[in-house]
Amino acid sequence: MFEIFRKYLKDKIILTNEDYGLIESVSLFKKLRKRQYLLQSGDISRFHAFVCKGFLRNYYVDEKGQEHIMHFAPENYWIGDRASMESGLPSKYDIDAIEESEILLLKKEDFEMIRKTIPAFNDFVNESLNKNVLVMQERIYVNISLSAEEKYSDFISKYPSISNRVPLHMIASYLGVSAETLSRVRSQSTKK
Repeated sequence: MFEIFRKYLKDKIILTNEDYGLIESVSLFKKLRKRQYLLQSGDISRFHAFVCKGFLRNYYVDEKGQEHIMHFAPENYWIGDRASMESGLPSKYDIDAIEESEILLLKKEDFEMIRKTIPAFNDFVNESLNKNVLVMQERIYVNISLSAEEKYSDFISKYPSISNRVPLHMIASYLGVSAETLSRVRSQSTKK
């Protein structure tokens, strides 16, 4: 599994063999069955997780039992609860596997050690965090400004591979619309 992560990093930054050796030495690997949790609400997030194979989701379950998907993570995506990890407080979110998955895990303290030891990795993390802020700002804008039709169209254009891998009700949850509304939107878009 580390070779998948190595290729991901190689496409992003230049590291030495010693750098890769250090990262690999603190990397943990976990296989998840479909619907198996990586993190459950109430637990403290202790790992940065990189998806080598499979598909995960990060979601919140409200007091009515309704799921609200915050984030999808197919291969080559990171997933976790940064707020829980940084604060040491229990997570509000669940993270589970939509498909059988293989995950590379880095403990918080090992991740920080890598950042301090390998400047290129630290720069990569900072750039990734900045991009993530922009993605989240755009997601908030889309959710408060666009119609259900526009949200769906935006999602399909940004994430075409994801839309084919997850059930309709999960896409609806991510978009903040009902499954019925999304079904209507999809049927109307195929008629056009």
